[in-house]
Amino acid sequence: MERDDIIEYSLDAHHSEEDGRKIRRKIWMVTGLLAVVTAIEVVVGAYWKEWFPGAWTAVKWAFVFLTLVKATYIVMTFMHLGDERRNIRAIILLPYALFILYLLWIALMESNFVHWSWATMQ
Repeated sequence: MERDDIIEYSLDAHHSEEDGRKIRRKIWMVTGLLAVVTAIEVVVGAYWKEWFPGAWTAVKWAFVFLTLVKATYIVMTFMHLGDERRNIRAIILLPYALFILYLLWIALMESNFVHWSWATMQ
C-alpha cells in the first residue's frame, strides 16, 4: 500500500541537471570557504601568543572580522537571503543591525558608568 502523506520533493525540482551541478558547486565552494576561515580562526587562536605577541587587540578585531565573513556567507547562501530582492534583504537585516548597535550603545554606556562609579568610590 502506497502512502499518500509523504511529499516527494525530488520530483518537484524545476531545474536541469546542469543547474543542479552549479548549485552543488556553489554550496561546496561556500562550505570550503567557511572551513578555511574556521581553520584560520583556530590556528590564530592557538598560536597568537607566539606569532603576534602583544597584539591582542588586533587578534580580537581579526576574529570579529572573520566571524562576520562567516555569518554573511551562511546567511546569504544557506539561508537563501542572497537570492532575495534588495528590499527584502534590508527588511530582514536592518532590525538585526539596529539591535546590535543598540547593544553596543548599552555596553559603552555601562562601561562609562562603571568607570565613573569606581572613580567616585575611591
